[in-house]
Amino acid sequence: MMASGYQWWGLSDFDPQALAAGAASAAPAINAFIDRKLAQYGLSEANLALVGFSQGTMMALHVGLRRARSVAAVVGYSGMLTGTPELAHSEFSKPPVLLVHGTADPVVPVAALRDAESQLKRLGVEVKTHISRGLGHSVDPVGLRLGREFAAEGLLHTG
Repeated sequence: MMASGYQWWGLSDFDPQALAAGAASAAPAINAFIDRKLAQYGLSEANLALVGFSQGTMMALHVGLRRARSVAAVVGYSGMLTGTPELAHSEFSKPPVLLVHGTADPVVPVAALRDAESQLKRLGVEVKTHISRGLGHSVDPVGLRLGREFAAEGLLHTG
C-alpha cells in the first residue's frame, strides 16, 4: 500500500482479519502510552480526544471503543473501522465519533467511511461524517476545522 511513513503494523492488504489482528497487536502499546500520559498529567479519559489519520484512524477507533471509560471524542481522517464483530458481544465504550474522508482517496476508498458509519450506528455509537469532494488521501482545511470543533465540543461536554 504505502511505501513510506510510520505504520502501526505492516499494511499489505485490506483483509478484514489482517486489519483486525494488526490493530489488536498495536493497541497495547497505545493504551500503555495513554495510561502513562493521563497519570502523568492527572487527567482522565474525559480529558482525552483521540485523533488519527489513515491507519491512525483505525487505531483511534480501535482503542477509543475499547477503553474502560469513554474518551471525550474520536476524530478519524481517511481511515476505516476494523475488528467490530467482537464488539457486539462485549462491553465497550461509545465515544462520539467524527469521520472525515475525501472522495478521491486512492489508498482508503471513501466507501470505508460509509461502512464505518453504518457499523458504528448499529453499535449505538453517535457518529458524524464529512466528505470532502475531490480530496485524496489527505486532510483539507475544512476537515481540520471540523475535527477541531468536534474534539473541542467533546472535551467541553465531558471535562
